[in-house]
Amino acid sequence: MTSLSSVPSPAKLVRAFFRAIPAAVALATFVHLARGGFRGLHTLGWTEAALVVGLLVGIGMAAWRRAMRSSVGAIIDLRDDLELGGGLISAAFIVVAIGGGELFPIVYLLMAFLVAFLPRNAGMTLLGVALVYDGLVTLGGPVVNLTGFLTHTMFLALFAGLYHLVLSARMAVAKRAETDAVQKRIREVEERARTFRLVSSGTQDSFSGMSSDEKWLVASVKEIEGAVHAALEIAETGLRTDTCAAFLLTSDDRSLKLYDCRSPTERVQREKFNAGEGIIGGVLKRRAPVRMNSPQGLKGVTYYESGGPTVQALLAVPILEGSGLVRGVLVADKLKNEPFTDQDEKLLTTIAGEVLRSIEVERVMSYIRKTRDEKDRFFRAIEELNRAGSPDQVFVAVLESTRQLAGLDFCAVTLVSEQEGKRVHRVVRMTGVTAQGKALEGRTFPDNNGLVANVVRYGAPLPGRDIKAMDRQVIFDEETQVRGLGALKIFPLVAGDRILGTLVAGSRKKAAFEQDVLRMIEVIAIQAAQAVLRAQLYEQMEKMATTDGLTGLLNHRTFQSRADEILAQARRYNRKCSIVLTDVDHFKNVNDTYGHPTGDQVLKGVARIIKTLARDTDVVARYGGEEFVMVMPETDAHGAKVIAERIREAVMAEVFQTEMGPLRITMSLGISTFPDNGQEKQQLIDLSDQCLYHSKRNGRNQAVTVAQMQGGRKLQAVAE
Repeated sequence: MTSLSSVPSPAKLVRAFFRAIPAAVALATFVHLARGGFRGLHTLGWTEAALVVGLLVGIGMAAWRRAMRSSVGAIIDLRDDLELGGGLISAAFIVVAIGGGELFPIVYLLMAFLVAFLPRNAGMTLLGVALVYDGLVTLGGPVVNLTGFLTHTMFLALFAGLYHLVLSARMAVAKRAETDAVQKRIREVEERARTFRLVSSGTQDSFSGMSSDEKWLVASVKEIEGAVHAALEIAETGLRTDTCAAFLLTSDDRSLKLYDCRSPTERVQREKFNAGEGIIGGVLKRRAPVRMNSPQGLKGVTYYESGGPTVQALLAVPILEGSGLVRGVLVADKLKNEPFTDQDEKLLTTIAGEVLRSIEVERVMSYIRKTRDEKDRFFRAIEELNRAGSPDQVFVAVLESTRQLAGLDFCAVTLVSEQEGKRVHRVVRMTGVTAQGKALEGRTFPDNNGLVANVVRYGAPLPGRDIKAMDRQVIFDEETQVRGLGALKIFPLVAGDRILGTLVAGSRKKAAFEQDVLRMIEVIAIQAAQAVLRAQLYEQMEKMATTDGLTGLLNHRTFQSRADEILAQARRYNRKCSIVLTDVDHFKNVNDTYGHPTGDQVLKGVARIIKTLARDTDVVARYGGEEFVMVMPETDAHGAKVIAERIREAVMAEVFQTEMGPLRITMSLGISTFPDNGQEKQQLIDLSDQCLYHSKRNGRNQAVTVAQMQGGRKLQAVAE
């Protein structure tokens, strides 16, 4: 008599039917090819169409099954590989049978793919299937092509063998390299773990050996896992358990996740499961140990997958912190009805405490690593500030380092200066703002009652306490509002007895500024002030070395070097370049009649006019005395004269007010051009000088080019 359990259910019959489709369609295609089907487009009919549709459905079902099994971690067996590979080979040979032997390389490529990505036994089986199909197509027709069959067989075997050998060799090399890397990593981690023990004993010098955050993390996890595993081994041995496992609560306190276990079964839940159900849920709610046993098996055991063993005795203790916070549960069970004793409960409770201690090590390690990272960022910030050479470099360094150090959302640097006896503040650099806010860089505002002005006024960080209604606070001035901040601190940039400006630090988080972070930012502000002062002094010294003290133009030495650079560019790219040399007419009479202060006033006014009318690309310098010079890249003689005439007319129109009445002056200009008039810098300067004096000898108050000078000389020679 047949029992009910041996009769297949309708659902199983349906699954078996659909499972057989890929193999059935591939077999039907095999038979149809053997009987001469698919021998060209003219032979196609409803039978071929049905086989093609069925084959595509079978391939899709086989691929879907593989994907589903792979997604849940199930083993993909030989049948799965053969169903998918057989369907693909059938499809390839249909294409070859219809299109002809010229398409046979498709089969070579398909076999290379299958051998490369499937296990060896599946690949070799499919190679045999491909050879059988090839025999049907090549030898089964009206014309027997034995040579073609042998050629195909040889190349199929060659493709499959070579791909398999190459892939195996590469995998072996990769595996060896991975093994070496893992072994090296383990040695490094073990060394770091030993160093960590030195750190925990208070040896500060061990920080110097820590060069990677990842090594710290791996070392701490390795140490914790080793301690927990050892504790579970003790519990397993002492309590004679079948399963002894530690489950920890996830961050949302709603689920439990296996941390480590000692068990002969593979049915222990590896994925997280509901923490509020079953026996374990009761342990977590009561925060007290639970002992249970039953010869019929316990219900409510949720830490096994379906089909897991039947537990007859169970002991579970919560993993509790000193504050009473539950972190997880430690479980021990037996498959026999052997109740746990009071001593067993005491032992497991002690082991739970040891597991908690090991987990607390992770928290301590994280704190140590965080503290070390903050100090590293702090010292790097100081180094960046010390390396900064210009004020702009200092501003970038201080903003970036402050932002990273405290995780800030908004930073700004302001400078203060005296103008006509009044303080003026300037926003020099900002970060963490919109494009509209970025436009505030360079904005100036007068002294007021805003926080920045008060920090400069009192020389102390502000605000001194948490601020309510942060959006209504005046940070810079009434017209500049910063929205969305939850915390704000403004530090003075103090260098000696001078306050150079402020460092503004803001965050969207209300509790962003811990005391240690505030202290580090304060030190960065002090270092930033020193760096700004050094950079400003350096700029002043550089300016003094390169500019003329009276006019503010470049000096003679700087002009020579800049002229060399511009002429070198002109030679390299075959471009025009002009040099204009100027001289104030009758300047000695100005000094003798009006005095040297008026002469200096005239020189400053002329320098201002030349600088204003010159282009941004032109180099303007004081050549010496009352002479000025311009180097004009990308400019021929005509273009240079146009600008020279504008300057001459502007100088002639300028009225200088003196104690002796209004004063008007004129100036003469000489122009030479590279390469028309010369190749060397000194040659061009000499020609400009000659043109200048040609202008003076011929009436002054004019601009003369080399061509005009040479033309004038020819006319004079003819007249003589």
